Formats: sequence, C-alpha cells, structure tokens
Amino acid sequence: MSESVLITPAALTSMMEAGGTVVIDTRSSDAYAAGHIPGAVNVHDIFTYLATSTPDGVAAMRDKFAETFGAAGLSGAETAVVYEASMSSGFGQSCRGYTLLSYLGYPKVKILHGGYASWTAEGLPTTTEPAAPAAKTFPVDPAAALLFVDLDAMKSAVADAGVIKLDTRDVDEWIGESSSPYGRDFCPRKGRIPGARWIEWYRMMKPTAAGPMMKSRNEILAECATVGITPETPVVLYCFKGARASNTLVALKEAGISDVKLYFGSWNEWSRDPSLPIEEGLPNARPPGAMPVAAE
Repeated sequence: MSESVLITPAALTSMMEAGGTVVIDTRSSDAYAAGHIPGAVNVHDIFTYLATSTPDGVAAMRDKFAETFGAAGLSGAETAVVYEASMSSGFGQSCRGYTLLSYLGYPKVKILHGGYASWTAEGLPTTTEPAAPAAKTFPVDPAAALLFVDLDAMKSAVADAGVIKLDTRDVDEWIGESSSPYGRDFCPRKGRIPGARWIEWYRMMKPTAAGPMMKSRNEILAECATVGITPETPVVLYCFKGARASNTLVALKEAGISDVKLYFGSWNEWSRDPSLPIEEGLPNARPPGAMPVAAE
C-alpha cells in the first residue's frame, strides 16, 4: 500500500476544515447518540450485516451498501473516513467499512487510526447532534471487486498449498470451542477451514496512551513470519463475518504484503455447508515457522 489508509485525528481535522469529507461512524446508535465526531453519519450496518458470497448474497450486499453509502452523502467525489470506538473494541468494524467501500470501488477511503478513542484523547470536539447529509448517487465499480473471494475461490485456495489461509478469529473459535463471537453454538459447526494458519487479530495492534494502534511495518511482518507469510506470499483472510479479518487485511497491506484478499463470507458461510470439510479440536501440527499453540 503506497499511501497509508490510516489517518490521525489532526489529519482528519484538516480534511474536515477543507471540505469534501464524509465521516462515517460505525458504532451503535446509542453510542453515536451519546457523542460523536461533528458531522459524522452513523452507519452501524457496516458491522451488523451478515453476507454470503453466493451471487444472490453478493448482489444483495452490493445493493444494500450502495444505497446506504449514497444516503450518507458519498458520490465518489468525497473522501470517506470511517471510524469505530477503538481499533480493538469494535471487532474491526471501521476496517470492515474500508473493505466494503473498497470492494464497491469507492476511490477515496481512509480509517481514523485509533477510532473515537484517539479523537477524544486529543481533546477534539464532539457533538450529540445527528448529521443530516444530502443523499448522493453512490458509484459502484464492478471491476474493483477483486478484494473479496467468494466460496468457490475459497475452495480453490484451500486446495492450493501456495496460498496461505489465515484465520484471524479469537482463540476459542480457532480451537473449536466456540462457533462465533455471537455465542458458542451460533453456527452449526465449530472448527476451522482445513490447512488454515492462525494469527489472532489482536496481534496486529499494540497499546498506546490513546488506545490500541496498529503495529509498525516491521512488527507486523514479524508477526506474519511466525506463520510463514512474507511480503510476496498470497494470503486469503477469514474470521467469522469479515470484520476482524478486515482489521488484519489493513495491517498486512500497510506492511507491504501485496497479495491479500478477504473471504468475506468467512466462517459464518463455510460452517453452514455440511459438505465442506473442517478441522476440529486442537491443531495436530504446525506449519513451518509457526509458533507453538501454547505460545499463542
């Protein structure tokens, strides 16, 4: 990624003063009502929407968010800046907003690094006044849809040893004790996609006085090296519904790993098809260069 998608509160302030910026708050409506960045539009569906990668599911997602982002005031001319509560408290939802907008082909997307926590840590103004944006026609570019892989492409990736399938879920999901963040038995099966390697999404961040922030390029590359990922390695990410994996996608791209894609249907889709293979329980073997499970 030649230019960082992560921006500071100071940079966002300058962009807002210059105009041509639409700020998108991905938090719950209650959190938004309690206080938000002035002018920010609340779009919590970025986090809550569950998608499948079937043709019908993709079309429904595309139409849903083209309408939603258009209603937020995005026409292609504006820069979209997405934020959540902090980089770790929203399960990566600001990054999910980035990947959704990028998938739809939106040309200018940024993420407020550190989220609302970093904004308030700087003592910057907040408001409880809801935004009332003028609706625009959102431009969808089908040629930009290469960021996501669908179910068939994920099956192909599973069969290709040259592609690393990276599971970014929490440890209880990785070892098959829980099926999702929504509850232990939310999905019909527990486990992981065959051949997957694992870096829990939290490991791409570190604590700061303003809340969790992405690690440096070299720190991220060091984390990736533990599972055999180099800047040239093809990687397909997944989690439960594409939020935590979106956080990791941003981290990997920021670190210069060029061939990174997201299986947006993730475990929510894969686990619901009984014909698809899964691995269960503790991993029996670790790939070359991977850390032992106990060290995770």
